[in-house]
Amino acid sequence: MRLRRCAHLLVEPRDTLSFDLALVAAGGSGVRHATELVARAPHLRDDVVLSPAEVATVFAVSSSQWQALDELERIHPPPVLEALREKALLVVEGTHAAARDERVRDTHWRAPAAAMHYSSRWQGVDTEAALQSLPEDALRDHLGAAPPPVRERTPPTGRVPLPQARATALDGLLDRRVTCRNFDRTRSLSLADFSSVLYRVYGARALTEYAPGVHLLKKGVPSAGGLHPTEAYLLVQRVDGVPTGLYHYHPVDHALEPLRALDAAEAATLARRFVAAQAWFVDAHVMVMPTSRFGRTFWKYRNHPKAYRALILDVGHLSQTAYLAATELGLGAFVTAAINEVDIEEAFGLDPLEEGPLAVTGFGPRGPERHEIEFDPLNAVWPAP
Repeated sequence: MRLRRCAHLLVEPRDTLSFDLALVAAGGSGVRHATELVARAPHLRDDVVLSPAEVATVFAVSSSQWQALDELERIHPPPVLEALREKALLVVEGTHAAARDERVRDTHWRAPAAAMHYSSRWQGVDTEAALQSLPEDALRDHLGAAPPPVRERTPPTGRVPLPQARATALDGLLDRRVTCRNFDRTRSLSLADFSSVLYRVYGARALTEYAPGVHLLKKGVPSAGGLHPTEAYLLVQRVDGVPTGLYHYHPVDHALEPLRALDAAEAATLARRFVAAQAWFVDAHVMVMPTSRFGRTFWKYRNHPKAYRALILDVGHLSQTAYLAATELGLGAFVTAAINEVDIEEAFGLDPLEEGPLAVTGFGPRGPERHEIEFDPLNAVWPAP
């Protein structure tokens, strides 16, 4: 049997506080402090608690060279090695855990980025319940004063005024670009508008062979290396001519790939789960999950300190373009990072080591009345009373 340490491993000291009456009786505050050593590895679904001895041992084992178990047992305590094997932080050659770890290696993740990505994924989180426990009017008391909206580096007299920009159609579009929290459940989205938004955001305007075997896409947004690693997975609820269900968008053929049919109740349940119970987004006619294919970017930018940042920027470019494409058609749009990534991965059958969502976007017709508050200080969407 041969073993090695998994490719990427983060160990985080987590402090916990508890109350112990015995400490009060001894003249103390009653607060007991404890520190857990919690390990996170991309090939594992859950956190793992380690002992100090296990931490010392796991980092003493090579992550690049396979070593025989009997060789390791001459150096490290066998019970500690066995515990690390059971927790799959020392992976055994030829096992499922080793295969999953190998997939991480083949994707060329940079260790800090992998730790950040896989430790920030949610499953089953209900943000609505969290908001009820901390109302918005209590935020200031809970968080303290907010930082100022603008950083001023010189006094007003030292600033150089710039000429006013000439108003264009783009200004009107940007003024009307307001996050929608009031979608119209009584209307469906036209197929033409649905198709237009998808094409303008995710559609490929050209496919070229940049080098032998290396194909690049031209889209309406920038992407590091022209790689465009972001896929569009869709939850369609109310679109003319498109059955309710889960889909994948093919950007070159400009076509939908049906993955799973849903009834209205199933779709609403999934929508709520995807956006972590943010009720104001659940009625969106279309939800799009921009999902990064990690290997597409990391193939070129291997173990690169900026590669994961490029993936995040991709999703930012796409979400802003979605806002503009929807707004131009008189539709509402939204984007949120408060999502249950694991639930989305499971619904679409995604392997999180290969691709995963970084946000959820959506669009559709606005409702005739504003039931949920929207940030529209220009009154461009909702006229002032």
